[in-house]
Amino acid sequence: MFTLANLDTPPPESLKSQVLQMVVDYFSDISPVPLTPSNPLYQLYQYVIGYEVHLYLQAMNGTPEGPARLILALDDDDPSRVLGFALYLPSRDDAEACTLAYLAVKASHRRRGIARAMLRRMVEHRPHAELACVAGKVPVFESMGFRVLAAQGPQVLLNTRDHRSDGMVAVQDLAPIYQSREVRQIHAYLLQQRGKKAMSDAEDKRDRLLDQLAYQAQALVEERFPTLH
Repeated sequence: MFTLANLDTPPPESLKSQVLQMVVDYFSDISPVPLTPSNPLYQLYQYVIGYEVHLYLQAMNGTPEGPARLILALDDDDPSRVLGFALYLPSRDDAEACTLAYLAVKASHRRRGIARAMLRRMVEHRPHAELACVAGKVPVFESMGFRVLAAQGPQVLLNTRDHRSDGMVAVQDLAPIYQSREVRQIHAYLLQQRGKKAMSDAEDKRDRLLDQLAYQAQALVEERFPTLH
């Protein structure tokens, strides 16, 4: 079994490191650019998403207007062990609204109701909740009470209501991360290791994947709302 913990300040380092490890381990499951390890760009995007989550956790300041909240599922037998997490962003000007940023459950503990329980807890705090996921995962979130609203690039936008909130959320700006010295160093290393052609092929493969996901997202939305198209 598990216990849920709600945090509005950064978690202790031992818990934070487990959350960040899950982000790395389940990158392909939770990233909006779900590359596989066979793509040379995998390490680059893996670093970026890990650093993004690190910044969200660092920015948690314990105030009602804080930019991020964290729900942890902790092992009842060992409360120092994280089984899953949900990171969500409350709206600053709509007290009922939020956006789910990332959700992950350890592979060994899936299909035990952990993700459902964390989302239920999030919706208890912020009932007008929104998330985006690839088309293949839409039925999972629909079973948890979310409904399809629209296609959004390679993802499908879902909400607990039939419309989006007008409130704004503080989304992390990724541009400085991509322009950082660390990312440039990783890219240079990959270029040196793999070669220019392999990296160019990896970018083409990434773009084809995103195009395919965008097509699937649009097709699903058209299937849900045939009269609108």
